[in-house]
Amino acid sequence: MAEYTNAALQNVAAGQNVQFSDTPVRGQNCVVHREGSGIVTLRGLTNQCRACFKVSFGANIAIPTGGTVGAISVALTISGEPLSSATAIVTPAAVEEFSNIYVSAFIYVPKGCCLTISAKNTSTQAINVQNANLIVERVS
Repeated sequence: MAEYTNAALQNVAAGQNVQFSDTPVRGQNCVVHREGSGIVTLRGLTNQCRACFKVSFGANIAIPTGGTVGAISVALTISGEPLSSATAIVTPAAVEEFSNIYVSAFIYVPKGCCLTISAKNTSTQAINVQNANLIVERVS
């Protein structure tokens, strides 16, 4: 298991990844991350056909001052592509009104291959993200 966090308030532009600045729990060598980056690499180090990981992401998100009130969203991505089944959507009533989100997905990595994952702002505008937490668990 590995855990990556960023408690600080960060403004994430549309289409960009949430950044993770701290590593409270270092994972095995099958999970690789550079602190300050928003990308985590999953490696298919296994004797089976594929390795299975459970990836979970939670955070508080809001529309920043100056933004337009409307739906905002964050999604887990595989190699930059958002997963529709792991997308959190909230519609705050006002700017700077935070909502808590949580998504998770099982991700399979073929033996000997690597995939990158991230939590991406899939909104059409910038959002504020605070207390971001990404947990990666090797299931099999």
